[in-house]
Amino acid sequence: MPSMSAGENPESERARLVEDTLRSPSEDQPGTHTLHLNPAAEFHPRVLLPGDPARAMAIATGQLTAPRMFNHRRGLWGYSGVTAGGTGVVVQSTGMGGPSAAIVCEELVQLGAELFLRVGTCAAIAPGPKLGDLIVVTECIRDDGTSQTLGNALGEGERVLPDAELTQVVLEKATGTGHTTHSGVAATVDLFYDPRGKAWNEKLAADGALCLDMECATVLSVARQHGIPAACLLVVSDELYAGDRRRLTTPQLGEAGDLLGLVGVRAVEATAGRRPADS
Repeated sequence: MPSMSAGENPESERARLVEDTLRSPSEDQPGTHTLHLNPAAEFHPRVLLPGDPARAMAIATGQLTAPRMFNHRRGLWGYSGVTAGGTGVVVQSTGMGGPSAAIVCEELVQLGAELFLRVGTCAAIAPGPKLGDLIVVTECIRDDGTSQTLGNALGEGERVLPDAELTQVVLEKATGTGHTTHSGVAATVDLFYDPRGKAWNEKLAADGALCLDMECATVLSVARQHGIPAACLLVVSDELYAGDRRRLTTPQLGEAGDLLGLVGVRAVEATAGRRPADS
């Protein structure tokens, strides 16, 4: 899988951003009222949401011009910058699982977020998607406590839908890379190491799920609660359907993160000509 980074000098950018963690203010900034995120750079309403803080840095240094550290509180690294096409973007990590993602997304909404695009990893549980393939989520099964609670509050059922138009844009940009891309159902779960094992995965696959992740349903549910468009782009980091786990190597995971960043930025740039509320 070829690297897709577009930054001019990612290594020097990474070094400077590590320095930013030391300069990032420990006190609340004027005009911010969030309890867990501590904005230290300009906020942009279009937000890419990787789970992994290191992937957030890699996307920022690879895809944004002169990124600045936006947040480092609680280890939830976030970055603010502008794409090569001139679109302002925040890349904010959510951490692992629904509870953390819900806090991050809720506070981003409080800061003025108008569009969410999750860019993360998943485990394939049905034949078809292979290691390194992209999956554009068209529907998400709420198999985790956080999104189920949000769904109940919204009066919704066991599944949550992404924004249709934004999802179509993401699918177009993903397939436009020439990389193998699937679209379909994901199931969001609470447990990475699930004692229910293969039998439960087979049940979810029988319900139509191609893959498992830990944040998609929460991101989509928070977005629906606040009426903003959201979509999810995943890369297959693990295969579970054959029994034993197969996983990308560490270098392959880095390349997969670069690909997520490239497609994510292209999709966000494609929405810049219209109001997010209309997308």
